[in-house]
Amino acid sequence: MGKVYLIGAGPGAPDLLTVRAARILERAEVVFHDALVHPEVLAIAARARIVPVGKRCGRISTDQRFINRCLVEAAARYETVVRLKGGDPMLFARAQEELDALATNGIDCEVVPGVTAALAAAAELKISLTRRGVSRSVVLSTPRVGTGQRPGPWVEAVVKGDTAVLYMGVGEAPLLSDALKQAGLPGDHPVAIVQSASLPSRKVLLTTLNELPQHAAEVPTGGPTLLVLGEVLREALNANQSGEQTPTQLPAARASRG
Repeated sequence: MGKVYLIGAGPGAPDLLTVRAARILERAEVVFHDALVHPEVLAIAARARIVPVGKRCGRISTDQRFINRCLVEAAARYETVVRLKGGDPMLFARAQEELDALATNGIDCEVVPGVTAALAAAAELKISLTRRGVSRSVVLSTPRVGTGQRPGPWVEAVVKGDTAVLYMGVGEAPLLSDALKQAGLPGDHPVAIVQSASLPSRKVLLTTLNELPQHAAEVPTGGPTLLVLGEVLREALNANQSGEQTPTQLPAARASRG
């Protein structure tokens, strides 16, 4: 039996890949990769068979059970098998299902962390998610649920947290906005929409919970998009609405291109 590595490819920029991940990719014999992994990252695995197994919202996606089976079968044929995931493998990446399948079949595996998109979004905003005196907690959540799954208490978690980052939520912005306001957040609660963080095509927009549905509808499809919510954004939002400009304060009513 070979060994399977679940590797985080990071938020998009190829030079945010960790050194450990790059070294493993250099000796990989087969790589099963997500849809949004940068081509330059895949190029590191020059001697490997490259197999796309990505999942994209609204598009035909690879069934998770099929991916699990591929990893198990590959471990019987190859010494070094890589499952390459966008961001970090252990955050909204269904890693547990793959880890359980490997463990059930007695296959050795290792998880190599990656930079998750929430941290890349904070870097684009140049705003700390845990600013002293403003935020002592960060909630990472998603309103999306899989087929046959019950919705979790994501609304309550977001309302209780000082700062929240929502993955895979921009497409449900109207329902999201209404749910959070009904749970107690004010309509002027600051929100940032961050698309393709770390990439040259990145787009950032500062708005409020009331205006979120309108601006979310203007976000082009294609790149991964996060929503950041919290009072840590208040100063930048107010400054932009008043017309002030600094390197950390981005236009509140329009997307900015990097």
